[in-house]
Amino acid sequence: MRVIIAGGGIVGLTTATALRRAGADVVVCEQAPQVRAAGASIGLWRNALEVFAGIGLGERVDALGTGVSTWFYDASGRGFRAPGATDEDHDFLLVPRLQLNELLAAAAGGSTVRYDSKVIGFEEDGDAVTVRFADGSHERADLLIGADGVFSRVREQLLPGSTAQEHRGHHAWRATVPSRNEPARGSVLTVGSRRSRGGYVRTYGGMTMWMVNQFDCSPLSGSLKRQALERAAHLNDNGWNDALVELIEATPDEAILHNRVMLVPPLPRWTSDRVVLIGDAAHGLSPHIAAGGTLGVEDVGVLTRELGGQPDLRQALKAYEADRAPRYASVRDFSLAVENAATAPQYAEHYAAFSHWMLAGAPRPDQARTR
Repeated sequence: MRVIIAGGGIVGLTTATALRRAGADVVVCEQAPQVRAAGASIGLWRNALEVFAGIGLGERVDALGTGVSTWFYDASGRGFRAPGATDEDHDFLLVPRLQLNELLAAAAGGSTVRYDSKVIGFEEDGDAVTVRFADGSHERADLLIGADGVFSRVREQLLPGSTAQEHRGHHAWRATVPSRNEPARGSVLTVGSRRSRGGYVRTYGGMTMWMVNQFDCSPLSGSLKRQALERAAHLNDNGWNDALVELIEATPDEAILHNRVMLVPPLPRWTSDRVVLIGDAAHGLSPHIAAGGTLGVEDVGVLTRELGGQPDLRQALKAYEADRAPRYASVRDFSLAVENAATAPQYAEHYAAFSHWMLAGAPRPDQARTR
């Protein structure tokens, strides 16, 4: 089977590695000129780590990661966890995005990934899908996988009117900087006033990642550093989170990543006969649960499982959609509950409810559905 994957991020590259391992002829088309990473670090939960282990990358991904055991703080520094929740409900691996993408690109194979290659459209017929590129060229394949993120061109053609929507007033700032003398335990995640949240955690290679975000932001002004410091002030009653403030102050303005958060609207379907959406292209949500990447990698395990276990391509894609779409309907509900948590104890409760549900219901990549 010949497969073209639009998008060379974490999900696209993981998909390429998994499908090549299963015997497919795969090419990844990435519009950037080289391996890149959108963001600083990514949290990987057990369900994603099991997918990486299944494609032979478990130990190498583990070696990049830093274990995080999350507590939730109020702005005065009091820590909370939901009553009855377990350590597993709070433990994940924090992995630097760039190093993970470099690992995945190498695993996919040097000739598998094409850079400066942007998918802009497709046409399906009974025998194949013809994929069109920004340079005017086109290629035929058995399957096109849209792993091209919240601004997916594949999604917009498959489902006209599905353009990503602004999560109005929701902004996030983050950076990774050399570790200083901040307490090693970190402060993720602090729930502060004015719907601000944030914290920091040490990560790979003697670095520390910090982030702040705010819902219902007023119009922004000033430098990115000033904007981030304004939100950090809402997380730092009586100086308990001075380390976060100092990390932001030590970050060059040009090193700060700022995002206006975008959402993918609920979709009526994720597939056609020869096209399938995966990762953020199918279900991009606000990043306040820290599990979007994990769920995208989980998509890879399910899609690979169904492609290997169903008698034909169309049936495999429908089985994948039937598995993922209901799961993401629940993810949206959990996400909204976390977003609307007004206090650290409420956040802790909703977060643990989500993570417990996610891990308990994680699909087994080696068990294909029968229909």
